[in-house]
Amino acid sequence: SLKLECDKLASEKSEMQRHYVMYYEMSYGLNIEMHKQAEIVKRLNGICAQVLPYLSQEHQQQVLGAIERAKQVTAPELNSIIRQQLQAHQLSQLQALALPLPPLPVGLQPPSLPAVSAGSGLLSLSALGSQAHLAKEDKNGHDGDAHQDDDGEKSD
Repeated sequence: SLKLECDKLASEKSEMQRHYVMYYEMSYGLNIEMHKQAEIVKRLNGICAQVLPYLSQEHQQQVLGAIERAKQVTAPELNSIIRQQLQAHQLSQLQALALPLPPLPVGLQPPSLPAVSAGSGLLSLSALGSQAHLAKEDKNGHDGDAHQDDDGEKSD
């Protein structure tokens, strides 16, 4: 019985180690994604700052107001965005399987990415939880060449 107990504990240990590695990989992936999103925000803010002086005073005020509103993302808004993205991801998976789809719920819009700060970006990513591992695999297959600078250089 001691040998059986020892084998059971060894299998539980290996299972726990496997979970640890999986969570470590997800954490690392989320950290990389957070830094990537922070870099994107920094670059977009730079672009806005360069373009803003060319606008009329009225348009400058409108743009500055819109930028400030975009920075004020709330948790319910993030939850709504995440829900829409997950639904769109599930729909795209169903379409890839060529299954007949039920009609879309009224008001379902394609997912869009708001201008968010790095902190709220991390919040939205961490809220995805266990779906992050699936999304990571999906991103590795599709988004590898999507992020490029104006000079054609790939950004990390």
